[in-house]
Amino acid sequence: MTIQLPTGNGGFKAYEPRLEPLAVTTGSPFTSRTVFSAAHVVADPFADVSPDSPAAVDWDATLAFRRHLWSHGLGVAEAMDTAQRGMGLDWAGAAELIRRSAAEAKSVGGLIACGVGTDQLTGPATLDEVRAAYEEQLALVEESGAQAILMASRALAAAAKGPEDYLEVYGHLLRQATEPVILHWLGPMFDPALEGYWGSSDLDAATDTFLQVIAAHPDKVDGIKVSLLEAQREIDIRRRLPQGVRCYTGDDFNYPELIAGDDQGFSHALLGIFDPLGPLAAEAVRVLDTGDAKGFRELLDPTVELSRHLFQAPTRFYKTGVVFLAWLAGHQSHFTMVGGLQSARSLPHFARAYELADGLGLFPDPKLAEERMKNLLSLYGVTQ
Repeated sequence: MTIQLPTGNGGFKAYEPRLEPLAVTTGSPFTSRTVFSAAHVVADPFADVSPDSPAAVDWDATLAFRRHLWSHGLGVAEAMDTAQRGMGLDWAGAAELIRRSAAEAKSVGGLIACGVGTDQLTGPATLDEVRAAYEEQLALVEESGAQAILMASRALAAAAKGPEDYLEVYGHLLRQATEPVILHWLGPMFDPALEGYWGSSDLDAATDTFLQVIAAHPDKVDGIKVSLLEAQREIDIRRRLPQGVRCYTGDDFNYPELIAGDDQGFSHALLGIFDPLGPLAAEAVRVLDTGDAKGFRELLDPTVELSRHLFQAPTRFYKTGVVFLAWLAGHQSHFTMVGGLQSARSLPHFARAYELADGLGLFPDPKLAEERMKNLLSLYGVTQ
């Protein structure tokens, strides 16, 4: 009843898989927090493409996974970095994803917000070109009926000369946005091209510029998503936000404490780790809705070890672990990713992810997960 898992130092350990999944319930919408899961895309494994080709997406499986998240009460944050935006999924693919997911959300009554960026720009760009690219994507998202998430832009990071350029570009976009948007600050650990965003590599100075944008347009900012993996910085930013502007944590290292909050406030959530944690995360938030912060932490704190494992450096490759767990959980029939990104993590990394996820009871069918893990091991030459 054991499976031999590589440990990373040339050895193996015997692991006894769990027999039953964690019992979770579904129920009414959340009342205490707004919670989005950033969602991955499912590649078409039978498409004859190379890693440099436009993404070939299995649309049926991709939309089915979103219905899974909505069924547990979670919102979907679409076409974000978890969907391999800029790492296998180009703007044409992202635009199609937004259209399809927004239509699906309407049909099931699901909450959805979609990423607005500038990734149709493939070379050096001027600030005017950056603005125009943002405008094109903002128009598409608003036409789809989804909420817009203004994502950090590699092109803007390259073109901006200082904080004033960020203030001008974001101010222009916020003035023309039809509905309040979510602003997304993605740190360079997720995308090295975003080093120095908001005009400075000094995070205190960058934070001041970020907050200046919000203060100038509080009626156009629903909230902010902060993905810097620094809990105290997020708390400090949260406490400086104008009244009515939410903080959506994007901290995949410290999310339980940030969502639980303190006597001065709390964070909502927009997290990539809630892709594999969906049902468990929803269960925890429903407990929090009753006012039971201790029970919430008891459910969610044990998941942090898995999240920190998936998001370990190089952090941008966390998507590989997310899709790997979706395959083990039976949400897709294969472990193939757009851009060939399934090769971005090692076999010992996968083995540890399996062990941690199985220990949490994340797999609806533990036997299926075990069989698929053994199949992967055999491809690497490991016999049981």
